[in-house]
Amino acid sequence: MSKRVALVTGGTGGIGGEICKKLAQQGHKVVANYLPALKDEAEAWQKQMKDEGFEMDIASGDVSSFESCAEMVKDVESRVGPIDILVNCAGITRDKTLRKMEEKQWTDVININLNSVFNTTRQVVEGMTSRGFGRIVNISSVNGQKGQFGQANYSAAKAGMHGFTMAVAQETAAKGVTVNTVSPGYTATAMTDAMPEDVRNAIIAQVPAGRMGSTKDIAFAVAMLCDEDAGYITGANLPVNGGLFTSF
Repeated sequence: MSKRVALVTGGTGGIGGEICKKLAQQGHKVVANYLPALKDEAEAWQKQMKDEGFEMDIASGDVSSFESCAEMVKDVESRVGPIDILVNCAGITRDKTLRKMEEKQWTDVININLNSVFNTTRQVVEGMTSRGFGRIVNISSVNGQKGQFGQANYSAAKAGMHGFTMAVAQETAAKGVTVNTVSPGYTATAMTDAMPEDVRNAIIAQVPAGRMGSTKDIAFAVAMLCDEDAGYITGANLPVNGGLFTSF
């Protein structure tokens, strides 16, 4: 496999970090994006990765800002090389029922979970198409497929990600660039580990596979879509949810 430069937004998080490790294991040069205000945490993460045997680059950038993303991509490409793999993994939640949701809770989630996908992809797509190779993977959610009580903002953003995927896949397919979505179900992270045990058990009871997903489950799916041999898979949504939600 050719060594490619891979940029993972939200790469220092739980799912993002596992994706970074999986792509590094495939031989890619991986750059993990972090929010500028979290520089110390990102540098600590980078050191931890090095202790585990992974040489990771990190890149500061606010994915909700088009200008910040442009600067971040310029920095990465000058230091590391042209970006051929982009994983849009950055995301937040601000859960409230619609009648209690404030405008900022709506716009924050839309900006970081959906507008960020445009902000980052727009910076790399021309280079990918001109070089004749690219892999773009957008991390959506099962709740973008089925909706979720108290998550009108999150569900809308995650559903919108796949609409973006389908459109851009058609624009780039002839140029060797694939664009796909991965939609995780409930995944074991530090956040879910902090839940009361009875809440966690109630979630697991809904999943036919009988467990939460692992970050490795998600990373495996992403890495498969980023593979050199995955060039005929584009515009697709790959659910990774243990059977929680199934559809054509």
